Amino acid sequence: MGKKSEKKENKKNLNHFTPEESLKLEVAEELGLLDKVVEHGWKSLSAKETGRIGGLVGKRKKSMKQEALSKPNENEGVIS
Repeated sequence: MGKKSEKKENKKNLNHFTPEESLKLEVAEELGLLDKVVEHGWKSLSAKETGRIGGLVGKRKKSMKQEALSKPNENEGVIS
């Protein structure tokens, strides 16, 4: 019985996520896998589902990085 209470304590607060976790959850939701993840955890996903999420997360991170690099620095040219 002690193991069940330990699992409850180890459960993450669903309101506090790192930006990377939020992105993963967003992609899982778009693929229709969020309910499965929330109910059974990430371990319940197949390798195909996990790979799909990972691939899309990587693609988004890459595009976000490119956007950040292509935007001109707002402080450029301003003398402090």
